Amino acid sequence: MNNVYAGMKNQNYVWHPNTQMQEWTKFPKIVRGDGMWLIDDDGNKLLDGVASMWCNVWGHSKKELVNVIIKQTKKLQHSSLFNLTNEPVEMLAKKLINISPNMAQVFFSDNGSTAMEIAIKIALQYWNNLGLKNKTKIATLENGYHGDTFGAMSIGYMPEFFSKFRTKLFSTLQFKVPMQYHLPKNTSLKEFESDCLEKIEGRLSKDDRIAVFVMESGAQLAGGVNIYPKNFQKRINSICKKNNVLFVLDEIATGFGRLGSMIEYKKQNCVPDIVSFGKMLTGGYLTLGATLTTKKISNSFLGKFSETKHLFHGHTYTGNPIATSLALENIKLYEKTKLIQKIQKTSKVFEDRMNEFYELELVGDVRQKGMLMGVELITKNSSKIKKSINKIVFDEGRKHNIFFRTLGNVVMLVPPLAISNKEINLLVDGALKTIKGISKSLK
Repeated sequence: MNNVYAGMKNQNYVWHPNTQMQEWTKFPKIVRGDGMWLIDDDGNKLLDGVASMWCNVWGHSKKELVNVIIKQTKKLQHSSLFNLTNEPVEMLAKKLINISPNMAQVFFSDNGSTAMEIAIKIALQYWNNLGLKNKTKIATLENGYHGDTFGAMSIGYMPEFFSKFRTKLFSTLQFKVPMQYHLPKNTSLKEFESDCLEKIEGRLSKDDRIAVFVMESGAQLAGGVNIYPKNFQKRINSICKKNNVLFVLDEIATGFGRLGSMIEYKKQNCVPDIVSFGKMLTGGYLTLGATLTTKKISNSFLGKFSETKHLFHGHTYTGNPIATSLALENIKLYEKTKLIQKIQKTSKVFEDRMNEFYELELVGDVRQKGMLMGVELITKNSSKIKKSINKIVFDEGRKHNIFFRTLGNVVMLVPPLAISNKEINLLVDGALKTIKGISKSLK
């Protein structure tokens, strides 16, 4: 028996997400959080450069959020929304409706992928409830991302992530999206944007079976930080309205301040039929998702029980009172501290320092909006690289006390929203040093 365990000292029993486990002998063990910093079991500090996967708002150990978790846990830990309700979920639903223009009802879930699955189910059943059973096609943008469950993979199909599951995904209509750094030859961004919109309008106007158009709001994040041109999203919204197609927005990663506005679709001057929130909804402390609809949508699900118009979706932790209490306190802190205005000022550090990245030989493009920056690296000999770019960047970043997580060859700078000017400058400094440090590895 002892011999069996002798060679297992460094075995990783935890299977880590999107990770080639063979690359790692040990993962840094985080034991504590302090403000914008993560602290491992050796006492090393890492600036959280990815906001713990884009969800952290205030940094770690924010006392107001910790206290509300403790308070609610002592009162009511969980109670089902099947036949019952609770005060925190009712209050949060009302608050979300108040801050989300034109929305009327909220369906709660426990993560972003599920929130988008629900959005699609609502959209498809909406047309079914109206008797238009042939309206079942789903339109999306190429390079979009909406989660890792099968429905979410279908509407946000990224070949580099999901090609191994392609045969099991349902089909969608995918349209190209303008990307400044990846334009066709001899084509301007404006020309390509017009071409994209013309193709969307042409297809939607000719095919009355298209039920819904789905896109991330304001920018594509997992697709490499692609910021939409001005009015691109608004134009798609108008095309949908004109052609009787529901418009569904994913604000799971882009809403609640990441791009510099609380409700991104309001900033984009458009009105979706359905919108999903997640990630920063609880400040990044507990998992919670929310799918909001207009009254037109929610009213279509009303009728006699025998008509089976009600939404066929539900799961155990819908509307968990601890998570919803936390989200309420989180939104209060946004308002109390005027966080959105602070983000708009702090993000100017990113804007002011963007050009420093272009001075590096390895950098091909830099894209930024609000508290989001993507630095795309030039990797001409990627087939010769022995480790993943993520592992190379992570290891080098640790030398400079920064936690980085890349998406392909894009270094993501996605800090907690409440980060200070001093700390965001440390993040930029660390990114510059990290990219310089890995130049030899990636040339």
